[in-house]
Amino acid sequence: MDLRLKPEDVAFRYEVRAFIDRHWPLAARGSERAGSEYDGDRSPDAGRWFEALVRRGWSVPHWPVEHGGAGWTPTQAYLFDQETARAGCPPMSPFGARMLAPVLYTWGTKAQCARHLPPIREARVVWCQGYSEPGAGSDLALLSTRAVRDGDSYVVNGAKTWTSGAHRADWMFCLVRTDPHAKKKQEGISFLLIDMKSPGIEVRPILILGEQHAVNGVTLTDVRVPVENRIGEENRGWTYAKGLLTHERTGIADVARSTIHLERLTEIAATASADGARLIDDAAFKRKCDEVAIELLALEITELRTLATVEVGRAPGPESSILKVRGTEIAQRLADLTIEALGYYGLPYPDARFTDNEGPVGPEQALASVQAWLFGRAASIYGGSNEIQRNIIAKAVLGL
Repeated sequence: MDLRLKPEDVAFRYEVRAFIDRHWPLAARGSERAGSEYDGDRSPDAGRWFEALVRRGWSVPHWPVEHGGAGWTPTQAYLFDQETARAGCPPMSPFGARMLAPVLYTWGTKAQCARHLPPIREARVVWCQGYSEPGAGSDLALLSTRAVRDGDSYVVNGAKTWTSGAHRADWMFCLVRTDPHAKKKQEGISFLLIDMKSPGIEVRPILILGEQHAVNGVTLTDVRVPVENRIGEENRGWTYAKGLLTHERTGIADVARSTIHLERLTEIAATASADGARLIDDAAFKRKCDEVAIELLALEITELRTLATVEVGRAPGPESSILKVRGTEIAQRLADLTIEALGYYGLPYPDARFTDNEGPVGPEQALASVQAWLFGRAASIYGGSNEIQRNIIAKAVLGL
């Protein structure tokens, strides 16, 4: 298997870098929050970046050309993701562009595609994912949110939890139970598109460790959803959900962003002190950094091998679970080492908004690093917990 880049791919990489240099300012790249899709209100720099992507036809390059995609090869799409991540460019929200869109153009109607794909492509609408429930997380098929047919509408009642971005979302794609008497728990589930402005929807913030507001609880009480907002056939939503999760789990590997974190960790360790010397020169700490660097290189090779199979027309299968498990574990390990490098500056300190303190002490990146460390603990849970992914690998790869 040849993992080397072709000359045309190398040329494409430089074309992407030139585009980034024109449209994403250097000052924005140094921000600890650069590249986050959970920042809430869009900054002017990010707004101009998305406008440039739309004009160039690069906002959703992974989509089929007929729906606005760039017609790139899988390798070109991979290189684009890698270069934009390295530059800290704000990504398109994954819920619309990466997760819902493939479901829409694969199983949706022409009317649904015409209505929903252009706003996603032009970054004019924000989507959230209504999957997890208080009693159905990793074992998603236990979901109990009900949708009862009433003429041309479904009446939806239930609750969703850990709903990322629901507090600023315009729409939610949601799994609901339409047949409570189905023989298998994976049956009797339908896939609905729900307008978040519909009467009966209540969004409650869930403040995670670090006082960040990224996830929410969503209650649906007698919410009426037009039948035309159902994707595909009634009671076959599990099929569409599985296809969506494959795209989500592959993206969670995020090798390029972990590479950036490793570089930042090295920079912090180069300035931090350990017994009067630089931390990066401490043999024990350097060994930890080298170990995670080797693991990250192995993950990147695995990602490239997956890319090579996609290049010949085969969709990713259990490989997405492997990438998800190792990607999240490595990201969490990098976060742990960053906090270790920060030392006592890595301790949560009072927020100047709530105390008489004039502000944080220590390195500027300390608070953001602590918040990223705390938020990252959830990475091994969302997108299907790592325990569930190991079960998938055992069945699909090892035949157990």
